[in-house]
Amino acid sequence: MKIGVLVPFTNTTLEKELIRMCPSNASLHFTRMGGYSLEDIPGDDQMFAMGEADISEPLRLITAVSPNVILYGCTSATLSHGLNFDSSLKSTITSASGVKTITAAGALVSALNTLGVRKVGFVSPYVAELNDLACKFLSEACFEVVSRAEPSRPLKAVEQGSLGEDKVYELAIKANSAEAEAIVISCTDIQTLDIIKKLEKEIGKPVISSNQSMMFSLAQMFSIPKSCNWSGSLFNKL
Repeated sequence: MKIGVLVPFTNTTLEKELIRMCPSNASLHFTRMGGYSLEDIPGDDQMFAMGEADISEPLRLITAVSPNVILYGCTSATLSHGLNFDSSLKSTITSASGVKTITAAGALVSALNTLGVRKVGFVSPYVAELNDLACKFLSEACFEVVSRAEPSRPLKAVEQGSLGEDKVYELAIKANSAEAEAIVISCTDIQTLDIIKKLEKEIGKPVISSNQSMMFSLAQMFSIPKSCNWSGSLFNKL
């Protein structure tokens, strides 16, 4: 099986985490995409622009390897537009490539539905305005964000990728609340694989991340056997 992945051009985490989780009978093939500024803070306007960016060239390049599936590896670009846009983007990629498509934001929704939870704590490296749109997106998908956490200062795109697991862990603990039935860690460029199990043990509830949930959707779509390299109670649902 060949997995094609569209990666935001500043992202330094998605490739590493997908390679770690990649099934032994599959190969990963990455193409980078732009649509936002390297220097500006990736706020709601930047991510909105990325969602609208022309991806025909990245799609042309990735389809050359004849993938069996394509992953759209940016969560915030579709969170900033809304649930209907995410579905439309998936359809656009599938129509252009001829193969099934998984989006990061759609994978989070799918994971939460699989877990059967409705109230969540939300974590991301995004600015507050973008998190507002992310919460709206989840609300459109029939989930309620009852608590959330974000960095104390706005981070540039390259800073998000170097946030560090310890800081992500702290933010997840901060986002937890008695009402939250699960914790959502949004963004394909933050490191989560080595802290998910530790977080679940600490807070006693499921933790899902963008990269982990994409692999879960992939495993569901192609009936992939569970792997020891997969992290989190979400995979118990396979």
